[in-house]
Amino acid sequence: MPAKVNLQLSVGPLRDDGYHDLVNVFHAVSLFDEVTAAESDRLSIRVVGDPAGQVPLDESNLAIRAARALAARAGRSYGAELVIRKSIPVAGGMAGGSADAAAALVACDRLWGLGLSREDLSDIAADLGSDVPFALLGGTAVGTGRGEMLTPLPVSGTFHWVFALADAGLSTPAVYRECDRLREAAGERAGWPALSEPLAHALRDGDPKSLGRALVNDLQPASIMLRRSLARTLDEGREQGALGALVSGSGPTCAFLAESAEHALDLSVSLRRVCHQVVSAYGPVPGAVVV
Repeated sequence: MPAKVNLQLSVGPLRDDGYHDLVNVFHAVSLFDEVTAAESDRLSIRVVGDPAGQVPLDESNLAIRAARALAARAGRSYGAELVIRKSIPVAGGMAGGSADAAAALVACDRLWGLGLSREDLSDIAADLGSDVPFALLGGTAVGTGRGEMLTPLPVSGTFHWVFALADAGLSTPAVYRECDRLREAAGERAGWPALSEPLAHALRDGDPKSLGRALVNDLQPASIMLRRSLARTLDEGREQGALGALVSGSGPTCAFLAESAEHALDLSVSLRRVCHQVVSAYGPVPGAVVV
């Protein structure tokens, strides 16, 4: 299951349920976690990989919650040993936890022989979190509502990315609260968000230069306010020739669009001089699948 980068994240006003109406253009990229589901008489979870120590193993883990929700939908008590091999940054704004949840749904559905449709799995996914349905779908899509109502977007070709990873995460609720605070302090009133036509056209035409100019994230000022070093990272990427630069989702990962795979390699080398960790990827790629 892939990580995602938000090409557009437009945040509307705060709703009565505590969420914001969003226009969220998701783009799945080639950084993958792997979830294995094996037979067991109870549900358990184990995480391997470099960031394993940062992943919770209790009921707050989205993969465990996904497996329990799937069993509840089937109306039976099931067990499984879930093993997550992490490559997606933890708490990096790239939806690694949501990707793990989507993979757990697909893996446990196969293990338990339930045979649920993707639509049924998506219904369960939407109850788990706003990013989980896209982790099932993959590709490139615009999410509305909380981000869970998805419409695929046409994309030509492949886009190449470099991601600068931070050494600590940012709280998504804290970033949204800071976004609201900054708007209130500036006397701004959030309008109804809409899909960016220049961004949609750039994706359809496979034009990285136009896409770089169209990238937008309404949460970026709030993320930078909470982590001032992000501004320096973004500036460094732009100075090194990135076609576009933005904080991915609520951060703190910074995403840089390159003109080609070769350009991404050069950009990675330059950013490694100033960043904690740098990885490159391409997109779009498919969502969670059985391998």
